[in-house]
Amino acid sequence: MADFPKVTLHNRKVDAVKRFHPWIFSGAIQQLEKGIEEGDVVAVYSASGEYLATGHYAPGSIAVKILSFAPVDSVEQLFLERFQAAFQLRQQLGLVNSDRTTCYRLINAEGDGLPGLIVDWYEGTAVVQAHSWGMVQQLGLIRDCLQTVYGSDLQAIYDKTTTVLVRHQPPTPYLLGTQSRGKVREHGHPFEVDWAEGQKTGLFLDQRENRHLLAQYASGQRVLNTFCYSGGFSVYAAQSGAALVHSIDSSARAIAWTEQNVALNNPHQVPHQAIATDVFDFLKTCDADYDVIILDPPAFAKSLSARHAAVMAYKRLNQLAFAKLRPGGIVFTFSCSQVVTTDLFQGAVMAGAIEAKRRIRILSHLSQPGDHPVSIFHPEGVYLKGLVLAVE
Repeated sequence: MADFPKVTLHNRKVDAVKRFHPWIFSGAIQQLEKGIEEGDVVAVYSASGEYLATGHYAPGSIAVKILSFAPVDSVEQLFLERFQAAFQLRQQLGLVNSDRTTCYRLINAEGDGLPGLIVDWYEGTAVVQAHSWGMVQQLGLIRDCLQTVYGSDLQAIYDKTTTVLVRHQPPTPYLLGTQSRGKVREHGHPFEVDWAEGQKTGLFLDQRENRHLLAQYASGQRVLNTFCYSGGFSVYAAQSGAALVHSIDSSARAIAWTEQNVALNNPHQVPHQAIATDVFDFLKTCDADYDVIILDPPAFAKSLSARHAAVMAYKRLNQLAFAKLRPGGIVFTFSCSQVVTTDLFQGAVMAGAIEAKRRIRILSHLSQPGDHPVSIFHPEGVYLKGLVLAVE
């Protein structure tokens, strides 16, 4: 095994590591070898000298994010193996070299054994987000792994780390090539992607299969897509032949992007109106005239301290939407707040239904797709929760 700086845990704190949970909290640490700095690759041992894991060290609550539970001889080889395994999984999912879907997630942090790293693929461009300083220091290695895995198919690598780690200020955001935006296809639908200016890495790829499901409900229906961002759900509704589609977002830039993407995907000439306004205000004043409503808000809570307020917001949002549906309508409702559990989210939706006095049945439970895998040892990796509801 390579000679990494040593982190020693209290013997009574090793059980979580032995259950393959990829986080070691600061309270579990008995001793740090002198000279360890943020981002260093460290070897973790019990107080009795048993090797436990290898990972990235960081000051703060989560002190070590584990890269391997087996001894590591070479970080370079470990990363390459992780990238190759991730690529193979996407091949199994039918995403690699697909004619219909040319964008997907390649690396999903803990789900692919590389905590702190997100890599999304957009038809020749890989967009990278390092969420830890350890991953920032591996960006050159990440570039090399992408070149090995994709070969000549890789045209550019865009580093979008600065949006989550402001102190990372590279001279150029491109690790390879130069390209500011591009076009991709999702289930055959063309989309404009702007990874430089868009949220996350450009598109919300985790909603791909849920957008596809919406198309089954939207044909001939009056559809309201709230928090529309790039218009993903609006595109699928228009393509399916909805009676009309209304797209709402507080961002004027998102509205312009939505209009562009719907224009690319509207063979039935479905009437579409995109409105830049607050979603809550719109729902309070609009007519109760929709057959299908999509509620896909940004995370209402990014910490435990904000969880209660988030649950109340989900309740209010769903209550307002239920009041605007025709009898027999359908609601697609989501939460991407990691700290709001599935049970809490469903409870908030139920509370909204009670206040709206509508009879509601759950048709489907929704989550993130297979290219956003979750380690069975890391349930915190489940962040996207969704319900398809029939509202009478």
